[in-house]
Amino acid sequence: MSTRTLIAPASLARPGGKAAYRIVLGLVLVLFTLVFLGPLYWLASSGFKDAQEVIQTPPTLVPGTFTPENYTRAWEVMDLSTLLFNTLYYAFGALAFQLVLDVAAAYSLSKLRPVLGKAVLGMMLATLMIPATVLVVPQYLTVLDVPIVERNLLNSPWAIWLPSVTNAFNIFLLKRFFDSIPKELLDAASIDGAGPLRILRSIVLPISRPILGVVSIFAVVGVWKDFLWPMLTLPDPGKQTLNVGIYSLSNGVPVNILIAALTIAALPTLVVFLIFQRNIMSGLTAGGLKG
Repeated sequence: MSTRTLIAPASLARPGGKAAYRIVLGLVLVLFTLVFLGPLYWLASSGFKDAQEVIQTPPTLVPGTFTPENYTRAWEVMDLSTLLFNTLYYAFGALAFQLVLDVAAAYSLSKLRPVLGKAVLGMMLATLMIPATVLVVPQYLTVLDVPIVERNLLNSPWAIWLPSVTNAFNIFLLKRFFDSIPKELLDAASIDGAGPLRILRSIVLPISRPILGVVSIFAVVGVWKDFLWPMLTLPDPGKQTLNVGIYSLSNGVPVNILIAALTIAALPTLVVFLIFQRNIMSGLTAGGLKG
């Protein structure tokens, strides 16, 4: 049985077919590389220019005045060490809550099958169709005066952690993966006397490492790149995230120093993606076990 490809084997067998295919493929790859890496190069290179060169017209492709001290000044002037620590604290706190609560929700919907479980899942997925900006006002009012406990969570990490836990997309990803785990494997563990929590801890979680890695990356990046919600709930300058802090301190800062700070802020997520890009794809396409 032959495998279908974009270009028919007969076309490649013609004189010059392989050469034309490789030329077109190379041009497409170069084009897409420039489209995706061009803005990143422009951001990083502008951080090495002086303020006059950044705003000059026409712009320079290669920095004419190479000043790496801009990044050192940005780190000190914008107090990036504090902002970076705050962002890491919020991001990994949200990750911990998501791994515990989202995994529990997905496992119960997939394997424990509670009453009205399908209705609950349907309502969760329906929330994905609601624009995030629509939820800002009710979420802010809730954080301002939490029902029952009657507490104000502004300037508290709970204002970031609690809304991030209710992530319907991550619950859906986890449930789909748990659904692919053979029922016979869990039944065998249950016959041996393992309870639902023991099955989750000893069997389901070790198998689910790929999708757990994907959910972890989504959780950290989601908090890292968020701007509007931290700006509303963390007005204290000493507790702000990286994006909000850079925005708050941008007045009066030279544009080249500001660009250097933005480059530093973008660097961690780029490094995470480059390191775990294979894990992201394998986790999203993993189908569990083959029985």
